[in-house]
Amino acid sequence: MRWQGQQVSAADAAALPGLETYGGFVRSVRTPEFAGMVFHEVMARSALNHVPAQSAMPFDWTINPYRGCSHACSYCVAPDTLVLRADGRQVPIGSLLVGDEIIGTEQRGAYRRYVRTTVRAAWRTVKRAHRVTLADGTELTASGDHRFLTERGWKYVTGKMTGPEQRAYLTVNNRLMGFGISGAPAAPDRTDPEFRRGYLCGMIRGDGMIFHKAYPDERRVREIHMFRLALADVEALDRSREYLLAEGVATHTRPFAPASSTRREMTALHTGSRSSVAAIEQIIEVPLNRSHAWRTGFLSGIFDAEGSCSQGALRISNKDPELIDLMCEALAQLGVPHVVEPARANGVRAVRVVGGLPVRQRVFDACEPAITRKLDIVGTAVKTVADLRVVSIEDLGAEIEMVDITTGTGDFIANGVISHNCFARGTHEYLELDAGHDFDSQIVVKVNVADVLRRELAKPAWQREPVALGTNTDPYQRAEGRYRLMPEIIGTLADAGTPFSILTKGTLLRRDLPLLVDAASAVDVTLAMSIAVFDDHLQKLVEPGTPSAAARLETVRAATEAGFRVTVFLMPILPHLTDSIAAIDHALARIKAAGAVRVVYGALHLRPGAKQWYLQWLEREHPELVSSYRGLYPGVTATAPKAYRSWLAKRVRPLLRVHGLDGSDEEEGPRRAPISGLAARAAVRTTGRAPVAFGEAPARLF
Repeated sequence: MRWQGQQVSAADAAALPGLETYGGFVRSVRTPEFAGMVFHEVMARSALNHVPAQSAMPFDWTINPYRGCSHACSYCVAPDTLVLRADGRQVPIGSLLVGDEIIGTEQRGAYRRYVRTTVRAAWRTVKRAHRVTLADGTELTASGDHRFLTERGWKYVTGKMTGPEQRAYLTVNNRLMGFGISGAPAAPDRTDPEFRRGYLCGMIRGDGMIFHKAYPDERRVREIHMFRLALADVEALDRSREYLLAEGVATHTRPFAPASSTRREMTALHTGSRSSVAAIEQIIEVPLNRSHAWRTGFLSGIFDAEGSCSQGALRISNKDPELIDLMCEALAQLGVPHVVEPARANGVRAVRVVGGLPVRQRVFDACEPAITRKLDIVGTAVKTVADLRVVSIEDLGAEIEMVDITTGTGDFIANGVISHNCFARGTHEYLELDAGHDFDSQIVVKVNVADVLRRELAKPAWQREPVALGTNTDPYQRAEGRYRLMPEIIGTLADAGTPFSILTKGTLLRRDLPLLVDAASAVDVTLAMSIAVFDDHLQKLVEPGTPSAAARLETVRAATEAGFRVTVFLMPILPHLTDSIAAIDHALARIKAAGAVRVVYGALHLRPGAKQWYLQWLEREHPELVSSYRGLYPGVTATAPKAYRSWLAKRVRPLLRVHGLDGSDEEEGPRRAPISGLAARAAVRTTGRAPVAFGEAPARLF
């Protein structure tokens, strides 16, 4: 790599006050080799980074010679833990995006209360899994280092009474705080015609108007037929319009009533077509044989029309005895306890759900009402009504994919209980830089990292614990060609008897293979390579700044010939571009030929900003795929749907077995660089929702 023509500036130190966290700022370097990038050379105070105890990382110590990464690409997947959004809906944690509003908690006076907060960052990893089962049936799968809020404060999933791992940890009969998700029903299929008709029945019979009248005159009788549905909440109005149109009934929208000091502005759907009104009357008839979908749809519609949540109590009011009976029938079908309150003076009665927030949330999950303001729990005190006593804590004996988020409140609601943040990859924010563009363009280089590491490893307290490189940024990014920090790091670790792993997509690894071989004669050394795209043209578009697949495969081959057992991350797999059997088979054949022993794979994850760019690129390069991608990643959705991931798993897993890349042929006994090292633990499961490769930087495209 040429470093001529560089420009050096000491003025950047004042412009980047966060760099003061290091022992000393040396200089900032700009070079034509890296247009748009600045390398800030600093003197580090420390080299070893201890991962916080509450983190879900599969390692305890890391070394990051660089902060930021010139590769500019990252691939992410997510597990299915449910997180409570600010709109009252529970969604898989993997579908959350930075900036999304969710529910956290804060101590306000004598009570901890539910509050709105935002997602600031996300971290994905693979770690040994533990299952915590609660008395109400709620199950939580988490790492041993994760913390949950109990009646006695925050506690880790696992810990010890004495020694270096001493910490407060969960035991049987500890009581978690929250509402749980025991018996949480599956989300309804809102495209089901039965759900649709049930919703329209509840909504229109609850809050709509159908009018028929005949006006005789001298010549004939004039007939007027009219339908009107007037609402202040546009979410329910839009859903009703959409559902009526799906039933073949077109309506018009018009203002109904202006806002006043006591009420909000109202808008109405209406039609005066005799055939349309007749069709609506037929749609909202109550069927004799009512399906589960119809009942949940009815409950959704009648709640949007007549429901309320006041001081935590869910009520649906009406005076029609038939509608009251239908509400009770639908709630009974869901196993929801409820009572019918005595009639008021005007004859209106209310069906009230009992059981507190856990039962209320079950109703919302089952029927998904449209009006989000009615689902709001902000300000509600955290009062644990459900039986959230811990009844068992099981070590599942395997590493699985995990994800955590950083929020403004430091916590979030996971599977209905209050969960603490885990470590998030926001390291640039510590330097008063952002974790997006700055991570790709403002690269901090710890020029003295090897000297500092040598002093730290020489301390009597160092226990030669495994160290992971590539956990935050790639140690073999292109700038390593200039700074050559890794050779001394490798030698220092080996001399100190410290095992280590490297996860990278950089071919500069080949330069250090002789050093790694020497190191592996003294300590366990584990290597993993990330290779996503095997089409050269496509690879240049989606992974700017990274070596080609051929170059990375040559690195795998060289490492294999040197005696290492290398794992390859085949991720992301791009729908309709790299997910064909032929493409996957071709990739696996090349990976196998290069000598790799295992492959981990995962589907495309589209981050905000990247999504817009990617769809624009599709419109230009593959316009025939745009509609399909919009179907796979609708709205703000970032994660491929479960159906696609399952389809992909059925396609990939047999090919992994055919090529012997599923890890099933793992040999027994000691070896120079056992795959049981840290990077291998991150690659141990080929689940179809594969873990992120830790050495990759934040996404520029994905």
